[in-house]
Amino acid sequence: MAARKFSVRHRDSTFDVDYDTADGLEVFRFQLFSLTSIPPEEQKIIGDDDDQRLVSDDSDLVTISDKLKIVSINEEIASDSGKEKEELLKSDEELARMFQAEEEALLFQQHAVGENSGQFEETVHPYISKVLMYEDPIRQEAAKKTVPVERLEEKSLVSLAREGNFKPSKTEQDHAFLLQLLFWFKQMFRWVDAPPCDGCSNETVRQGMGTPLPSEIQYGATRVELFRCKVCSKITRFPRYNDPLKLVETKRGRCGEWANCFTLYCRAFGYESRLILDFTDHVWTECFSQSLGRWMHLDPCEGIYDRPLLYEKGWNKKLNYVIAISKDGVFDVTKRYTRKWHEVLSRRNIATEQTVSAVLAEMTRECRRSFASETLSTLEDRDKCEREAMERDLYSTDDAPVSLPGRQSGDKEWRISRSEIGSDDNCSLSCSSCPVRVCIDEHVTIIYNAFSSVLSHFVENNVPKSGAIELLKILKGILGDLKKSPYKTRRVSLNSVPNNGQKIVHQLLPSIGHLLHVISLKSELNTDGRVDIVLAGDPVKTSLSLPVVFKALDDMIHDLNNCDNFGKGSFSLPLLKLNRIHSGSVLASGEEFPFGIVTSAFDGTRPSKWEEPNGARGCWIIYKVADNKMHELVAYELMSANDAPERDPMDWVLNGSNDGGSSWHVLDKQTSQMFENRFQRKTFKIKSTGFLSNAFRFKFLKVRDVNSTSRMQIGSIDLYASRM
Repeated sequence: MAARKFSVRHRDSTFDVDYDTADGLEVFRFQLFSLTSIPPEEQKIIGDDDDQRLVSDDSDLVTISDKLKIVSINEEIASDSGKEKEELLKSDEELARMFQAEEEALLFQQHAVGENSGQFEETVHPYISKVLMYEDPIRQEAAKKTVPVERLEEKSLVSLAREGNFKPSKTEQDHAFLLQLLFWFKQMFRWVDAPPCDGCSNETVRQGMGTPLPSEIQYGATRVELFRCKVCSKITRFPRYNDPLKLVETKRGRCGEWANCFTLYCRAFGYESRLILDFTDHVWTECFSQSLGRWMHLDPCEGIYDRPLLYEKGWNKKLNYVIAISKDGVFDVTKRYTRKWHEVLSRRNIATEQTVSAVLAEMTRECRRSFASETLSTLEDRDKCEREAMERDLYSTDDAPVSLPGRQSGDKEWRISRSEIGSDDNCSLSCSSCPVRVCIDEHVTIIYNAFSSVLSHFVENNVPKSGAIELLKILKGILGDLKKSPYKTRRVSLNSVPNNGQKIVHQLLPSIGHLLHVISLKSELNTDGRVDIVLAGDPVKTSLSLPVVFKALDDMIHDLNNCDNFGKGSFSLPLLKLNRIHSGSVLASGEEFPFGIVTSAFDGTRPSKWEEPNGARGCWIIYKVADNKMHELVAYELMSANDAPERDPMDWVLNGSNDGGSSWHVLDKQTSQMFENRFQRKTFKIKSTGFLSNAFRFKFLKVRDVNSTSRMQIGSIDLYASRM
């Protein structure tokens, strides 16, 4: 660990930046972002004197000179340093070697592979009739009936709202719904290694193959696996159905069944979809995203989307042919799924490239034979754009900071036997170079503040602690019933409250009016004298807010139970959470995508968390206050996550900065902290008050058990100022 002071030039300005070499390059980039507004992912940092090196990793910041220059990668770079020339030369040499390897592979292919296209065509052609089943209205309707459409629609709109998009376009909504459909399918469909016994539900072992029954052949099951029960010895049949209509009913299978059924679901909801056939024994789906303007990879078995390098980079697959089949044609999309085309070419030994192209072109012509000329023109233009994009991205390194997991679906021994487990069995989809994310959490602060009127009502009306707890539990029950109702028409009657609680609730109504208002609800008096809680505004805002209210209610009930002297004197943390800082920008040392991103720690809900896949022995998070506003931090709260106590942070340092992150001041240190329970909230008050900050940094030094995990996770982080 060493301290350095850099003089960083950006255009006509020069900034002095204090830097601790233990922090790493990403923290330094965030400091420069605070000063120059150039996002970390767009920064190019180079020496500004004789040592004109490009800063590309932590070690460069240790050895480079004290004078640096920063430019955006989108700007013209004036410097033409020797180091940059060397890097470009190395890149050119590497590309030349790859092109040479491709030429050699093609030359070998010409001599080693005949012109007979039979094997390739026989492998692909049967899938054309399979994808046409997805166009059957009966199959589509059967699939749609099983989907909780309104719930997925609500989740998709809430996911957009959490990104700050409260008025999404139709294409944005469609894209978000597709992702929710993927996540739902992942939970609904079951992977089968060996089916449970039909007789006693105990484990079974493989016994070989059986003869398909007529009822099984009816749904395309030409293969039937037999399994014997380990307990009762009964034989259980596992037909490998190929008709997605049957799969909608059985909801189980392996990758073939998963992709087959999921692609039907995608077509049922109107998405242009393809079944993707990987000749090295895997199947998945692609959908055309109007929002992205391109085809998007979706693997229902893994619940992963838009990560086409998952198989080559994560699973270590040795790909050869990846073919997309749809009602509109058949396409070779292998180049989308590799960055090692020269190696892939050496394994494409079924037919020559010319033969593959000709066969697929003929299949596509057959699929499009009855299409109108205008439709053909549109599809051909899109085909051309897709080919150009695959060629353009073939040598891209943009995905370098993303860590892709080994295969997660299937029995571990089976995955190992296929060499698809990846380099780390516990690996997840994570990113070591995270973007700066903006917290969309003003509603959390507003909700916390709204509880002050509820507590004031209790005190002003001399409600005892036990009565206050009872009231809060009744309120939680009412809102719980409201949450179960359709999100577009939420309504719950206070008559549903037990008689002994109705009088109390009616007395409580004036005090919860503001709380209801901030979550887009209101009380409504009916002509029969009945009082309902109903929507008062945007239903998505209510959907976004309700989980925050439930968490706040749980915290308040817990804190009241532990409060010895309930009264106005208790109106402070942890019971009353006023002046919570919100809407800042955050950057982290790493995160898990999509459910463990860094902003999850600030969304005010229980189920979410920030997860740092490599943070057990040290990680960090930087929070930059919105509009560079200065705050005196008086307290903060951390909440443990939903599982895995070994990942809880145990030692950490909290710093504040009054210059946007250029220099840091220690605000608090904690060691040997233990979270005894899941979702446990701990409050820490800042002892050294008076320091104004516009940025904060947590340096988590280690987790509870560094020997059993590589990960760090935290359920929530809340920062409280002396005033807002």
